[in-house]
Amino acid sequence: MKAVQKELGVEKAGHLVEDALASIARKLRDEGVRKFVVAGGETSGAVVQALDVTSLRIGPLIDPGVPATQSIGAGPDDALGLALKSGNFGTTDFFDKALKAL
Repeated sequence: MKAVQKELGVEKAGHLVEDALASIARKLRDEGVRKFVVAGGETSGAVVQALDVTSLRIGPLIDPGVPATQSIGAGPDDALGLALKSGNFGTTDFFDKALKAL
């Protein structure tokens, strides 16, 4: 990653990763995936935007500062479970706990 950042610049490399993950999330949703666990604040924002999520219902805490959430506004069959964490939150077993919580 350092080599890519050096060649493209940190900001552009970051945007490329965010765009790729957002595109993957959109395709997964279109294939029927309804649970998403996303790490990284900027990446979480890109994924939420790509999934057309405009409102979230806050659920129980997975770890301090990181709740389980569910998208609001779509029909019940279209609701998405989302765990969105910045890099500073969550324990080492966060991903396992997040999938179980969703």
